[in-house]
Amino acid sequence: MLNQAKGIKCPRPEGAFYVYPDISGCLGKTSEGGAKIEDDEGFATALLEETGVAVVFGAAFGISPNFRVSYATSETALEEACKRIQSFCAGLR
Repeated sequence: MLNQAKGIKCPRPEGAFYVYPDISGCLGKTSEGGAKIEDDEGFATALLEETGVAVVFGAAFGISPNFRVSYATSETALEEACKRIQSFCAGLR
């Protein structure tokens, strides 16, 4: 579902409980809430503030421009989070 979000490329995880989607296609855009997405930290902050989805910006792990998302939760919660991320990305201008 993350690969269906505009501007995101998500690798297939290999044995971990988290993944680091690339958001380079989202950089330089502005969210519907008016946040300028200049880096992965700005993306993570705007995503949390505007959708309630919490991710960790990739720079904290030395991986930019990416974010870290854990999928060690229910499928229902993951699907809802992915829908919100898709909507957030679709609103970037």
